[in-house]
Amino acid sequence: MSTQHRTPSAPDGGYHASPREMRRILLSSFLGTAVEYYDFILYATAAGIVFNQVFFAGMDPQVAIFVSFGTLAVGYVARPLGGVIFGHLGDRVGRKTILVTTVLMMGIASTLIGLLPTSEQVGVWAPILLVTLRLFQGIAVGGEWGGAMLLAFENAKKESRGFASAFAYMGAPAGTILGTLMLSAMSTLPPEQFLSWGWRVPFLLSAVLMGLAIFIRMKVSESRIFSELSAKAEEKKRRVPAAELFREHPKALLIAIGAGLSGQMAQGLMGAWAISYAVQQAVLAQTEVLNIKALGGVSTILVIIVASKLSDRMGRRRVLIWGNIGAMILAFPVMALLDMGSTVAFMLAIFLGLSLVQGFTSGPYGAFAGELFPTSVRYSGASIGYQLAATLGAGFTPMIATALVIAGGGSLWLVAGLWTAFSGMSLISLLAAKDRSGEDIQELDQTAEASASAAGQAEPVQPSVPAGRS
Repeated sequence: MSTQHRTPSAPDGGYHASPREMRRILLSSFLGTAVEYYDFILYATAAGIVFNQVFFAGMDPQVAIFVSFGTLAVGYVARPLGGVIFGHLGDRVGRKTILVTTVLMMGIASTLIGLLPTSEQVGVWAPILLVTLRLFQGIAVGGEWGGAMLLAFENAKKESRGFASAFAYMGAPAGTILGTLMLSAMSTLPPEQFLSWGWRVPFLLSAVLMGLAIFIRMKVSESRIFSELSAKAEEKKRRVPAAELFREHPKALLIAIGAGLSGQMAQGLMGAWAISYAVQQAVLAQTEVLNIKALGGVSTILVIIVASKLSDRMGRRRVLIWGNIGAMILAFPVMALLDMGSTVAFMLAIFLGLSLVQGFTSGPYGAFAGELFPTSVRYSGASIGYQLAATLGAGFTPMIATALVIAGGGSLWLVAGLWTAFSGMSLISLLAAKDRSGEDIQELDQTAEASASAAGQAEPVQPSVPAGRS
């Protein structure tokens, strides 16, 4: 296979794949993540409108929804574990091998969910099996995003690193669109048929999507910078990347976690809880709500493209800061729109809260997280940071929001306050960070290693930042 890499001794020190290989990498990053999140977010949507009736039948409706969202949270709790396991392996054996494994694991778990018996058929074993499979889903997706993002990140030119890294994040709304439309199509069936077998069809489709994603990923090469690093010394194979991460890069990890909270909060609130809220209010039809969510996925991809391209020109940190300021400004208006109960208001709430806020708080995040860590622990750092942010920002959000609505007597202002607080935490994390958008891969490694070796975890030595970045 022909590659047109510049040599490490080139004046700008830049690694990048040939245009043909880069297109293949971006397709793999996008499609693989789309399949993973098709399965993961499909569960989130089904938890709000199906599982409470299928696996928790006989409970009070509000309690059933709360418990159903509890099973959703299990997947988010498992995501950091997946980040630790697959981050460690990804930093030891490579990105490509792990990405094939995570897709296989997710596809099998999701297909089995589509085959699960109901609580009426097997009693308590139904929710137990559901939670077990959700746990495997969480572990799989915990290792997916970091590897998919890093293959693009480590092979892209530094001038387009933000846009390339965003393909992994664009896969999430793409998977959401497909999963939501499939569930929406099935929801047009008579209610008894939808609850009997219709909801299962989108989960069974996972087997086909899994095969397609594995086929494409098998054709992608390992990132060159990782291959060169792993060949340098035998002792590298004996290290424990996760331990090295916590020991030598704690500040970078905390920044990665904090900076990701706001985007994950947007996903948890507007991508899962708001859908259930709109359906439970019985103001909008279930199919209509799902179609609007799918439309929101399309606009989310467009906003991510804009935000990630802006990050290549203005710097990751600046775009993320403005995104979080926007989230804090929009939190209360979005909840007010959601409370109106009209189709137009719900559509606008999804666009502002899911597409605009998530796009600008998450689109540039992949490259930002990748630039915090050296190659030796980048998979572990980016994965664990992102997945802990997902657990804290999105995992329990639907449950907490449901409880806050009950505590507030039906008012959504407490939910808006929660969203504002998490966006504020992300903003503080970003203000404590430095922008490294202008550094080559080798410079990122040198800066991070110098920081780790400094006495007392001193403040990292900062390289000059190109004009226009802050």
